[in-house]
Amino acid sequence: MATRNDRWAERWNQHGAPALRQLLTGVLGGEQRTHGPGPGQLRASDEDRERVIDVLRDAVADGRITQVEHEERVEGVYAARTLGELLTFTADLLPEDRQPLRADGRPVTALFRSEQRQGRWVVPTHYPVTAVGTGVTLDLREALLQSSHITVQATVMGATLTLIVPEGVRVVMPASAVLGGKKNQVPESAPPGAPVIEITGVIMMGNVVAKCPKPPKRGRLRRGRP
Repeated sequence: MATRNDRWAERWNQHGAPALRQLLTGVLGGEQRTHGPGPGQLRASDEDRERVIDVLRDAVADGRITQVEHEERVEGVYAARTLGELLTFTADLLPEDRQPLRADGRPVTALFRSEQRQGRWVVPTHYPVTAVGTGVTLDLREALLQSSHITVQATVMGATLTLIVPEGVRVVMPASAVLGGKKNQVPESAPPGAPVIEITGVIMMGNVVAKCPKPPKRGRLRRGRP
């Protein structure tokens, strides 16, 4: 008859030890797999160009660039084909976290310091995210998905990883959880062929939460006085 210690050792060998190895691999850093063109090589849309032009308009208004520079850069923006080309026109105008576009494709490594990705940014097909002792938020509402199936390789320890996804996206969570939790609050109403966000990896003493943004609150109707 197996003792309590024997049962604990068996559970550790089956679940705990592999999860710990995977966790340490994520913390120490693994190779980021690339599929197809890099984020900066993706084709730019008209909306992307307008985001850059808005920054240039503000820059000429407050004197950071001259009118001649403004005209030259705007001409270059309309001629640009990729996101990487667009980024060159605002690189010297705003810090990295305030750029109108982010196409570096770098993984998130947050060690006891919160991190957030939001706005117009490119989500690579395989995206490693490491969160230890902190909170990480990936806001995908305006993001550009590099493919229709995104794999978020999560390494979460004593932390919370939150994904905010737009409607029409499906989220699956095959990640392993050891003393951790997974909450998929995204409605299962995505149409066939909808983009898929797959969260793999390991969660130890932490949480992964996926959700859609809350709809705006409607104001209460006031009844007029007779």
